[in-house]
Amino acid sequence: MCEFEMIGRSLNLKSILGFWLPLEATWLMMGVEGPFLAGIVARLGNPVDNLAAFGCAFSLAWLVESPVIMLLSASTALVRDREGFLALRRFTFLLIGTLTGLLALLALPWVFTPLAERALGMPPEVARLAHLATVLLIPWPAAIGYRRFYQGLLVQRHLGRKVALGTLFRVGSMGLAAGATVLALDDRIPGACVGSLGLTAAVVTEAVATRWMVRHIVRDLLAPGPSGPAPAMASLVRFYFPLALTSIITMSTGPLLTLFLGRGQDAVPCIAVWHLVYDFVFFFRSGGGAFQEVGVALCGTEDGHAVALRRAAVFLAVLSSGLMVAVVLSPLGALWFRGVVGLTGDLLPFALLPAQFLILLPAMEALLGFQRSRWISARRTRFVSAATALEMGGIVLGMVLFALVLGWRGTLAAALSLTLGRMVACGYLLRKARLLPS
Repeated sequence: MCEFEMIGRSLNLKSILGFWLPLEATWLMMGVEGPFLAGIVARLGNPVDNLAAFGCAFSLAWLVESPVIMLLSASTALVRDREGFLALRRFTFLLIGTLTGLLALLALPWVFTPLAERALGMPPEVARLAHLATVLLIPWPAAIGYRRFYQGLLVQRHLGRKVALGTLFRVGSMGLAAGATVLALDDRIPGACVGSLGLTAAVVTEAVATRWMVRHIVRDLLAPGPSGPAPAMASLVRFYFPLALTSIITMSTGPLLTLFLGRGQDAVPCIAVWHLVYDFVFFFRSGGGAFQEVGVALCGTEDGHAVALRRAAVFLAVLSSGLMVAVVLSPLGALWFRGVVGLTGDLLPFALLPAQFLILLPAMEALLGFQRSRWISARRTRFVSAATALEMGGIVLGMVLFALVLGWRGTLAAALSLTLGRMVACGYLLRKARLLPS
């Protein structure tokens, strides 16, 4: 387990939640950017084609950069001295360079066009717009990986407020870049490109801001003094590969569910509504993702640390699912989907009932975040990826059973399948918890 402990404070519920809150704010702000940019694109010319193209480019870049997401947890867990910092930084640069090259390769016209038109079935005009948008997202893997690596140093030293500040810069620069592009070029640039420019400006700005905020930590790490042996590249690969695989599998869930929705009952309305349900649930479950980062940073050699973190995870589980219950099982649920999102009466059942069946997901997200943090801190990351693979298996099994065999409505089948998959993952890690050091 890691050796970093709360400095000058006991590790109790109040201190844990105080550390968690800025990181949760970061996750919530990141959840806003997609709908915000989609709203801008929808108000520009040719909204249908541009929204489809922007969604394709965003999904492709998101999938390619997914292996870098866990660099924050890796940096928090592994960087303890000069040699550890230099070794993981070299690994980070190698990873982000490889992924940037991969995205650039996919963005080549003779690669992207057949992929979009033949494999994905896009009309030529949508494929052209998606290609332009993808080219503008090529800096994504490098900027996000660079930022996540240095954010881990901030989280490790309990500087979560600086992480949230960096995300504020990100959201602000995204709005400024998109707005300035629209004002300067008006209809001369497609809406899909406006969205991609906004995203790229956002992640690059946040990366620069994070590097500036972490400069004193880097200076201290590089100062002359005793340092342990440098981790071998092979050991870093063994540690990180399961985490990268976890991110890839997790981010493949959306396309996989869309594939099943397209083959189930009421395919068109289910596909149209599902992302609205998923985005709605994200605001309640985002705290679990933030709690994984908290758990990695606050773990200690004493068993009491795990006990305190477990109590905090249970508290967040009850709170997050409780808040969701208060919304979706009351008139507020219909008010959100009909009044805020703008669903018509005939589409409301496609969203509200599935959302009600997802009320356990926020609780399980918090518990899974705690469980993952213990395995990452113990440097036994293969159990994390195994749990995610089992979760994906549960989702596939659920969709085959509920959507294809029983013929249930697609969004309801997806909600039940997500819940089933997450139960499998939590159950697996809970059963394996006896293998963790006390």
